[in-house]
Amino acid sequence: MRLLKKSYIQISGILCLLLLVFLLSGCAGKSGAAQPPMESPTTKVEVYSPLVVTETLTTGLCTDNEPCPVSTTESAQATQTFLPEDPQKTLEIPTKTIEPKPIPTLSPEDWKDFPVIPINVSEHAREIYRLGIQQGNDPKHFSKIGDCQNINTYFLAIYDDPSAYSLGEEYKTLQETIDYYNGMWSRDSISVKNGFNVANIFNPWFNNKELCDSNETPIDCELRINKPSVVLISMEAWWNGDPARYATYYRRIVETVLSYNAVPILATKADNLEGNNEINRSIVQIAYEYDVPVWNFWRAVQDIPKKGLEEDGFHITHGLNDFSDPNNLQRAWPVRNLTALQAIDAVRLALQQP
Repeated sequence: MRLLKKSYIQISGILCLLLLVFLLSGCAGKSGAAQPPMESPTTKVEVYSPLVVTETLTTGLCTDNEPCPVSTTESAQATQTFLPEDPQKTLEIPTKTIEPKPIPTLSPEDWKDFPVIPINVSEHAREIYRLGIQQGNDPKHFSKIGDCQNINTYFLAIYDDPSAYSLGEEYKTLQETIDYYNGMWSRDSISVKNGFNVANIFNPWFNNKELCDSNETPIDCELRINKPSVVLISMEAWWNGDPARYATYYRRIVETVLSYNAVPILATKADNLEGNNEINRSIVQIAYEYDVPVWNFWRAVQDIPKKGLEEDGFHITHGLNDFSDPNNLQRAWPVRNLTALQAIDAVRLALQQP
């Protein structure tokens, strides 16, 4: 009896051991090693990612008076991607309605003779303006597109602060345009930033993440949100040492503005870093082709000391924005603020003619 009981215990132990081995083998793979739990399957979602940097160089042009490094980067590699709030949302970009006219090319030096202030605004520009108003552009809104020489610290914002400027007797009629665009002078434009150039201003990575859609360029975002009827384009910094490529991107800026049926005012620049004024020549040629206004700032500074340039040949000279004192108009920044106001005034009055 004792022998049978002992045998039963032994057999039970063997069966328990075999059962334990069997249970353990259920957590092992073919190799016999325990396998980790499988990861939950994920769905791959394709999102926009800005292009890879092709070249990065800081020229240091904006380090003295305007602390704004000018990047020659055409596009930047993102370290993170911003998804649109609504993945199904499609941005509605207006269809271009304005094309350049088939007109002759200007002679190489003709651009220098364009007046500082656009005296004759074409019927073509008025047509653009009228179409824009019909589609919802605000006649009392203007936008700026530009680099470090267009930031509010130095440019135009004074006109929203009566204590920051003086028109004097000679320019007092300009107050009507200042009042008309009240609030626009000091508004922060999405398409103006230190370091912007004609290429990277089309990169959505540099837009305002709070106001713009993730795939929206700074220009498109500015034009969509502000709905301007007039847009001042002033790009001093030349891109990548290649004026011809600068012109290609600059033309795209103008075409983008026109696609929103806003009237662009194209500004020449005071400097000649490229050495042969090819950029100013291209700017005026593009304005000539599209029959839109030119603010020839280059011409405005030709008769003031050092042509309004600091020793670096890029930054422009500072002065008080008291236009009642002719001595202040021997400095480039007061001339820039005054002539920009005059250009906007002339275009406004012309566009609003019946």
